[in-house]
Amino acid sequence: MRVLMFGWEFPPHIAGGLGTACEGIVKGLAYNGVETIFVMPSASGDEDQSCTRIINASDVPVDTVSTSVDEFLDRVKFVHIGTNMVPYADPEEFSRLVEEDRLRQVKDFSVSYGQKYKFSGKYGANLMEEVARYAMVGGTIALRHKDEFDVIHAHDWLTYYAGIAAKELTGKPLVVHVHATSYDRGSVDNIDTRVLAIETRGMQIADRVVTVSDLTRNIVINRYHIDPAKVVTVHNAVDFSGRENIEVSRGVREKTVTFLGRITFQKGPEYFIEAAAKVLKRTKNVRFVMAGSGDMMNRSIRYVARLGISDRFHFTGFLRGADVQKMFALSDVYIMPSVSEPFGISPLEAMRTGVPSIISKQSGAAEVLKYAFKVDFWDVDAMADDIYALLHYPALSAFSAKAGYDEVNALKWNAATAKLKAVYESVLK
Repeated sequence: MRVLMFGWEFPPHIAGGLGTACEGIVKGLAYNGVETIFVMPSASGDEDQSCTRIINASDVPVDTVSTSVDEFLDRVKFVHIGTNMVPYADPEEFSRLVEEDRLRQVKDFSVSYGQKYKFSGKYGANLMEEVARYAMVGGTIALRHKDEFDVIHAHDWLTYYAGIAAKELTGKPLVVHVHATSYDRGSVDNIDTRVLAIETRGMQIADRVVTVSDLTRNIVINRYHIDPAKVVTVHNAVDFSGRENIEVSRGVREKTVTFLGRITFQKGPEYFIEAAAKVLKRTKNVRFVMAGSGDMMNRSIRYVARLGISDRFHFTGFLRGADVQKMFALSDVYIMPSVSEPFGISPLEAMRTGVPSIISKQSGAAEVLKYAFKVDFWDVDAMADDIYALLHYPALSAFSAKAGYDEVNALKWNAATAKLKAVYESVLK
């Protein structure tokens, strides 16, 4: 079996858990006898291609369109979504401005035959433009390699349009993989309607929708109104790869409690800070580390200062690769207090390193982890109690570390991707 897979990032250059999951998936699929062609917007050339073949979309000239984007957009049946937010305009003026913006988009978006588009592969201001152009290049790649794959697999909303284009132009079945939804990234009142529309369209057109947890499956069914019969849960896993035995030397004697992830509303950084303040009222022999970056970082720094715990709190910035493993090796407790977490691979990686972990009940990982401590994200008192107990009761900490390690050792990508292979087989039937 052969799969054309559309992703947005791939190790070693990643911005979050999506790239790590993609690497685990292609390795697990290879173990299960499934060949993959992995397409990404901007490859660096140093990606591990031992288990997959990587195509750099920035190197592919578009030959599915000529001088106008209208024909292509009509063929793949999607619309380039703009940002038609115009305040204080009357209905007639608004309509005129929207039409002018549409014509400008078509003109700016047109791609000449044989032209290449240099993707940034980032999550910047022109992300929507890159998503739409990626679909055009994705259509070209699918047509060029249509005899080399049986199924199309698109990861998260960034690649759904590319998957749709590939499906429409080749007739091959499409599987979309939901790693997160708009309802996870922010409050209901603060959802990006452009992303929501792409997610909805991708799920509607897909032959199967794979979700990373039952929590996410329920959101897909109830919020996006997708037929439950075509929504399948395949829990994430962890890649051991012999990296769990990292030796590090500590520069401090105190115990270390670590939060590692994006510093955004979804991840619950303020609950971690509040729990830290409560723990520090009971003991001083501990330091707290917030490893990551995000739109709430400056706010979190100010909150730490306001609570008067700056001397016991450290911000590392974004970590990747070996630095993540070193951070886990330096930690005595890992905590993931997410408000909404489709799955969450970080606690599996922490437990793989022998670090006792505390996770929110509002995470997909809570469905598969028996030996992680589970608390409601808002219950900072329970969170503080668990942290204190793991720091001060060695027998509890040792048991949690050993049982957690054994548990995640069984959660490997080889088993998860065997289920994914079964999903592919079902759409081919």
